[in-house]
Amino acid sequence: MLVSKAARRYASALLETAKDQKSVEDTLKDILFIKNTIDNSKDLLLFLKSPVIKPDDKEAVLKSIFEKHIGKLSNDFVKLVSIKERTDLLPEIVLAFVKQYNEYAGIIEVEVRTAKALEDAQVKELQKVLEKTTSKKVEMNLKQEAQLKGGLLVKIQDTVIDGTVKHKLEQLEQTFLDNAVELN
Repeated sequence: MLVSKAARRYASALLETAKDQKSVEDTLKDILFIKNTIDNSKDLLLFLKSPVIKPDDKEAVLKSIFEKHIGKLSNDFVKLVSIKERTDLLPEIVLAFVKQYNEYAGIIEVEVRTAKALEDAQVKELQKVLEKTTSKKVEMNLKQEAQLKGGLLVKIQDTVIDGTVKHKLEQLEQTFLDNAVELN
């Protein structure tokens, strides 16, 4: 999902306020709760994006959903977003907040694709190597894709390290095609 400039500004303002109030970790928990709630309810997402529903109604519903589950700063923030009639941006804002929090905390998200599930020891070793290489705390998103045949593919931001058997076979095939001699 692309995150708009407005969503990034709201997320940045929330993070700065949380830093000032020394409640960054609590705010992160609240934002993750909001994110999970929205992610798990298509109806809520449609409700937030609907231009037909009045802002006051949206504010009341969001208050009833979140008030008892999140802290004062997060509740005030959700109320502000409602008052400013930006509830349609709430899903983007929470994504932007998590991204900005990760930058603030020195956490990098890494996608790892493998043909077969890794054992716990392999996951720990891979995480250790990635943390040493990137000099950051690594949050791994593991995906299993049988078509990779073996090995693993690691994606760190815009960098892809492809050590899969599928990739090696494609390289070998291309080498053969490049060096093929036409027989006539």
